[in-house]
Amino acid sequence: MQLNKSMLKTLVLGIAVSSLAFALIIYPKEALDASVRGLNTWWKVVFPSLLPFFIVSEMLIGFGVVKFIGVLLEPFMRPLFRVPGVGGFALAMGMASGFPSGAKITSRLRQEKQLSAVEAERLVSFTNSSNPIFIFGAVAVGFFGNATIGIILALSHYIGNISVGLVMRFYGANHPQESTTPVTKTSLRNAFKEMHETRVKNNRPLGKLLGDAVLSSVQSLLMIGGFIILFSVLNKLLFVMNITTLISSVLSYLFSFLHLATDLSLPFISGLFEITMGSQLTSQTANTTLFHQIIIVSFVLGFSGFSVQAQVASILAETDIRFWPFFCARLMHGSFAVIFAILLWKPLQPYIATHSPYEHAVPVFLNAKPYKWIEYYIDLCITYGPLLTIAFLCLYTLLYMKRNFSSVPPNH
Repeated sequence: MQLNKSMLKTLVLGIAVSSLAFALIIYPKEALDASVRGLNTWWKVVFPSLLPFFIVSEMLIGFGVVKFIGVLLEPFMRPLFRVPGVGGFALAMGMASGFPSGAKITSRLRQEKQLSAVEAERLVSFTNSSNPIFIFGAVAVGFFGNATIGIILALSHYIGNISVGLVMRFYGANHPQESTTPVTKTSLRNAFKEMHETRVKNNRPLGKLLGDAVLSSVQSLLMIGGFIILFSVLNKLLFVMNITTLISSVLSYLFSFLHLATDLSLPFISGLFEITMGSQLTSQTANTTLFHQIIIVSFVLGFSGFSVQAQVASILAETDIRFWPFFCARLMHGSFAVIFAILLWKPLQPYIATHSPYEHAVPVFLNAKPYKWIEYYIDLCITYGPLLTIAFLCLYTLLYMKRNFSSVPPNH
C-alpha cells in the first residue's frame, strides 16, 4: 500500500499521540506535577487577568465602540499596516492583556465581517504579544530579580512586534479581497454614526449581551487552560525522557557558531514549547552572560512558544483565518526582537543594574515606585485569582444550563 500525504499525516499523528499516552503511563508522577503547575498558572494568573479583557472586548464590539475607534484610527492603521481602523483596537488590547487576546479579538472582528480574511491574517500576526506585567513582573522581577531588565525586553519585544506588522502589510499585496466594509470619512460625527448603526444592528439587550460575553470568554479561557496544562506536561515529559537534552546537544553546535553560551540551548528548547519555563530556565543558567540571556529570552517572548501558538490556532479554527501566516510572523517577531535587543544593549546597559537572581540582597531598583504596582498586581492575582476563577466558572455553568434548558421544547 502506497502512503499518500494524508495517510502519512494520519500515521505520524497516531504515533505521536500513542507515544504521549505511553509516556504518561511511564511517568505518572512527573506528569501530575507538571499538570498541577500548569493548572496553578491558569487559575491563579491567566484566568483572572485575561477574563476582564475578554468580557470588555466582547461588549465593546457589541455596543459598536470598536467601530467608533476604527473610524478614528482608519488614517493610521490603513497606510501603515493595510488593515481597517478597528485593527487599532485589537493591537491595543493585545498589548495590554497579552496573548491570545489579539487572536480572540481578530477572530471576532472577522466574524462580524469588519475584516476580510487577508486583513485578518495580517492583523493577527502583530496583535499577539506579551503584556507588560508578564515582561516586567514575571520575567524581569520574578526570574532575573532585576526590574530594569524589563526595559530592554519590553522595547525589543514591542518594537519587533510593530516591525512584523510593517512587514506583513505586504502579505497578500496582490490579493483582490480587501475590507468588506467601505472606508468611512474620519470625523467624530461619522464615527458616532457608525457606532450607533452597529449597536442597533446588533439588537441584543444588555443582559443578553453580557451573558454572551461571559459565556464566550469563559469558553475561550477553558480552552486556553487546557493547552497550558497539556504543554506543561509535554515539556516535562520531553525533559525526563531526555529528548529535550538530545535536541539541545545538537543545537549547542549552532549556539557555539553564533558565539552564544551552549548552556542556553536547553532553556531555549524549553522556551520553544512554553515561554514561562524557557524564560525561567534561561535566568537560572549560570555559565553565561546577562547579554546572552536577554537575547534568548527576547526570541522566546517573540516566538511565543508552541503552547500559545496552539491556543491561537484553536481560536482561528473557528474562522477562515489561516494559521500559517501567524506562525511565520512569530519567527519574524523572535528574530526582530533579538536584533533590537542587540542594538539596544549598549545604549541601555548603563541603566541596567547588575544583579544575580541567586544573591539574597534585594536590588535597589525593586524598591522603585514604578514597579511596586506590578508586584502588587501579581500578589493580588495569586491571592484572589482562584476565588475569581471559581466564581466565574459557577456563573458560566448557570448561564450555560439556563441557555440550554430554555432552548429545549417542553414535552407534550
